[in-house]
This record gives sequence, structure tokens and C-alpha cells, in this order.
Amino acid sequence: QVQLVESGGGLVQPGGSLRLSCAASGLTFGYYHMSWYRQAPGKERELVAVITNGGGRTYADSVKGRFTISRDNAKNTVYLQMNSLKPEDTADYFCNAERTASGRRIEYRGQGTQVTVSS
Repeated sequence: QVQLVESGGGLVQPGGSLRLSCAASGLTFGYYHMSWYRQAPGKERELVAVITNGGGRTYADSVKGRFTISRDNAKNTVYLQMNSLKPEDTADYFCNAERTASGRRIEYRGQGTQVTVSS
């Protein structure tokens, strides 16, 4: 059974930092592209950052220069380091694992962790 478990969310003041973690189990982690999404109340889900199985990284314009995605394949874990946080970063953050095998898209998502940026 595949599980993605996020942690590290919480309440932080504007300008502060948080590090989110997503521990994966039940899958061959190194095969998967890993990403972080977020969804704020009343808003659509937004792709925040992606790290491919080869280590390539892409970011939403809204977080470039502030967030860093990384992965540790030995620990089956993907991270999101969030610096210079802003109130508009407040959202539920979800970890996502995705790959294509035999022409079929395989995707898993975690339950999310809440991030609140407020003074």
C-alpha cells in the first residue's frame, strides 16, 4: 500500500521559514517525479514545485527564489524548504508522486499539511 505522509506544517510569522517533509512508502521512490501542491481556502490547487526522478527542479513563479525542493532517495523523502514566507503562502500543502509506466500514468497524493503565515 502506497503512503505519502507530509509533516512540518504549522503557524509561522511573515518572513519566517518552514521545512516540509513527505515520507513515501510502498513504492519505488527513485522512479517517481515528486511535487508539492498547495490549495488555499476558496482557491484552486496550485503546483508549487517539482523535482524529477533525475533531480531536475521547476517552481511556480510565486515561490521562485524563496522555496527549494529536494529529495533524499535513500530516505524515500522529499522536502520543501520555504523561506521568506508571506501571508499568501497560507494553504494546505500536498505531496504528490507521479510516474508513467507502460503508457499509464500512476499518481499518488498525501493527505496534506497546513501552513499558516500570520502575525
